[in-house]
Amino acid sequence: MAKTLEIKLVRSLIGKSKDQRATVKSLGLHKLQQVVTQPDNPQTRGKIEKVSHLVEVVEG
Repeated sequence: MAKTLEIKLVRSLIGKSKDQRATVKSLGLHKLQQVVTQPDNPQTRGKIEKVSHLVEVVEG
């Protein structure tokens, strides 16, 4: 089974830059406290690194 990451949006996007908003949207997050599952690959890790102050990650 492939490794996955559970990503949860814990901080608001109000006042954040357009590129950070786009990154959160590309992860599949739309609402606060929403949790999505993404594959554990370098592309996803890079997105998480860019918005690490807005999300929490659990390795699954």
